[in-house]
Amino acid sequence: MKNFSLSKIAKMSLLSTLVLSGISWNKNPEIKDANGNPIITINGFTFSDLNQNGKLDKYEDTRLPINDRIQDLISKMTDDEKASMLIGIGMPGFDAKTFKFTTEGFQGKVPGAAGGTYELKRLGIPTVVVSDGPAGLRINPKRNNDEKTYYATAFPVGTALASTWNTELIKSVGKAIGNEVKEYGVDVLLGPGMNIHRNPLCGRNFEYYSEDPLLTGKISAAIVNGIQSNGVGTSAKHFAGNNQERNRMGVNAHISERALREIYLRGFEITVKEAQPWTIMSSYNLINGTYTSERKDLLSTVLRNEWGFKGLVMTDWFGGYDGFGGKNSPFAPNSVSDVTAQLSAGNDLLMPGMPAQKQAILDNMKSGKLSAAVVNKDLTRILELVLRSPSMNNYKYSDKPNLEANAQVTRQAAAEGTILLKNDNNTLPFTSKSAPLAVFGVTSYDFISGGTGSGDVNEAYTISLIDGLTNSGFSIDKELEDLYKPYAADQKAKEMERREKNGGLLASPKRLAELELNKEIINNKANSSELALITIGRNAGEGDDRKIDEDFNLAADEVTLINNVAEAFHAKGKKVVVVLNIGGVIETASWKDKVDAILLPWQPGQEGGNSVADVFSGNVNPSGKLTMTFPVNYEDAAASKNWIGTPAENPTSVTYEEGIYIGYRYFNTFNVKPSYEFGYGLSYTNFDISDLKLSGSNFANKMTATVTVKNTGKIAGKEVVELYLSAPSKNTDKPSSELKAFAKTKLLQPGESQTITLTINPKDLASFVTAKNAWIAEAGAYKVSIGTSSLNIKQTANFSLAKELIVEKTNSSFAADSQFSDLKH
Repeated sequence: MKNFSLSKIAKMSLLSTLVLSGISWNKNPEIKDANGNPIITINGFTFSDLNQNGKLDKYEDTRLPINDRIQDLISKMTDDEKASMLIGIGMPGFDAKTFKFTTEGFQGKVPGAAGGTYELKRLGIPTVVVSDGPAGLRINPKRNNDEKTYYATAFPVGTALASTWNTELIKSVGKAIGNEVKEYGVDVLLGPGMNIHRNPLCGRNFEYYSEDPLLTGKISAAIVNGIQSNGVGTSAKHFAGNNQERNRMGVNAHISERALREIYLRGFEITVKEAQPWTIMSSYNLINGTYTSERKDLLSTVLRNEWGFKGLVMTDWFGGYDGFGGKNSPFAPNSVSDVTAQLSAGNDLLMPGMPAQKQAILDNMKSGKLSAAVVNKDLTRILELVLRSPSMNNYKYSDKPNLEANAQVTRQAAAEGTILLKNDNNTLPFTSKSAPLAVFGVTSYDFISGGTGSGDVNEAYTISLIDGLTNSGFSIDKELEDLYKPYAADQKAKEMERREKNGGLLASPKRLAELELNKEIINNKANSSELALITIGRNAGEGDDRKIDEDFNLAADEVTLINNVAEAFHAKGKKVVVVLNIGGVIETASWKDKVDAILLPWQPGQEGGNSVADVFSGNVNPSGKLTMTFPVNYEDAAASKNWIGTPAENPTSVTYEEGIYIGYRYFNTFNVKPSYEFGYGLSYTNFDISDLKLSGSNFANKMTATVTVKNTGKIAGKEVVELYLSAPSKNTDKPSSELKAFAKTKLLQPGESQTITLTINPKDLASFVTAKNAWIAEAGAYKVSIGTSSLNIKQTANFSLAKELIVEKTNSSFAADSQFSDLKH
């Protein structure tokens, strides 16, 4: 037996030697792979002869460990090829002068994609295509000399998806998005966007999930797992502290290490540990004096060493430059980012890639400033991505994703993410169809499916509110429709023309002014219609932040419309429903008492009108919950005190003096009354939350909390169970409570119950203590609160931690570059 084993090993060693030395035993130049490379066959195994040298190189041998293959590949690359691989291929079809995509010139493998990696033709290594974005794939819907169309599905924006609080549903949305990514020939989707809602005015909050890092991390992990189940990658962004758009490429965010670790990094940490996105995108801004793309503590120490991230880091597009207007613009002569600092920090890929960056890499490689070890490490991560990509593995994409099926996915997700903010006297659901509905508001006739910038999607259609209502069998008042439709079309055309002239892709969207209606028309509709609907619309996007006047606050024409419609309809004993087709938080306290019901579908994707009609009519019972706080006044938000940095017109410095007190952590701890609190959302039915039981009275390793949810109403529905934890704060200042777990029930029929089990882990007890470089759980009494919002607590229970627990040691990081103190309670 021993001799047999030795003989077998000898034969295997001989085989390995022959294979690895490049000797091929059967090659047929007539047989080609999908990319036209000859096929080599050895012992029944087939391999692509990528460099077409007639023998099997190590990097071509798919039986070998991936790192062995990559090191062989790197050894065959010239310095010029290495420098090319460390930067992207630019932005095919993008005109840097106008900031618009054109159909002229080189369009790339997938027109409209954001860029890709270098194609190393000599060695048979294809480009990996990357494309926006968080709410669906953004590519050109039409191509030169091609009658076919390439539309993608516009899914609900990030805020709407997170409002479902349903990770399984979000995973199914991810699967649908990933299907379109793969079938359109793209390898990596540039999303999800997962920055924290620090302030209601951030222009890209619609792309992001929440003011809470746990909810952000769980929703992000779900969508990443869904997308990547297709064998394509994601890029979780923007890492980190990119919480405003104004001067995002040049602003230095001063953030304490505790606030970073507990608030701004925690969601990324959860996503990395639960989903391992193929890539992470570093942000534009500086943190404590250094660009994030140059911070080794962020990109290597924390991300890789502490969290165990396995993928590559790429810059945001032109990351490391301080903007597009100054002498350090990526398009200015002799301007270049600090490529050595970026690559050495662990930012492996510089996107979209500029010629000056390649030259700087070559110069620094030659001088020794950029070490071979750094280059090798960065190339290894890039090539790991390339080798696992659909492009490398010759996936035959169809250019025909199942758009019809995916439209149903987005319709379902948008309906479940819709939040019922108000419903006096059971105004909704509304089922009567005996008279036309009086539908007011220009946005009712021009529904907003999603925001602008890289988070936009080129979809084939958007279902407006009136389309959705009509599809559900409701009739719309004809006179109002005839007044609004041409007005909306004219206003929209003028707005799109303005955007085209003022920044193209990055133009700031403006609100469409409301149509002036005299009181006589409104009074007539109160006589002839059963119910009034008013849609308030808001849009925002990349490159700019929102304003307080006529954006966060309602404009005068909107206030007048609500007042006049409410007065006329209430005089006739009829109801008024407001639909908020918005991407971010707006003021509601001053007008919410004037109307009978408020629906918040956010920007719900291309099926938005159908989704709203599903909820309005009761075909779907709303179960969405707020993922952020709606303040009474903008000034009530903690971060409003130091928004947007200094100087305000073009801030170069912003200090996060509120520390960890973002959103409900601030409102609830400091007893500031919101208009609508975090976690809030109504239903058409009622639920009873009872029988909270903890697995023990003393914490050891972990604890479970079980609770029973019963539908006590008359309509089937879903409820979200939210677990908040209050921790002892003798040694460390802490919020009054923090979300530590959540779950959504199945669809419960009237009278049906479900037991929910939630888990509390050691890190859930801990706060970050900077002086000790550790996450520490304080000894003492802890309170578990189970609620249906952060203020509507239904059950509580207590447990104890006998002695202080050091949950996790960390490395000292993010040293302050200015002196300030975090807000304390």
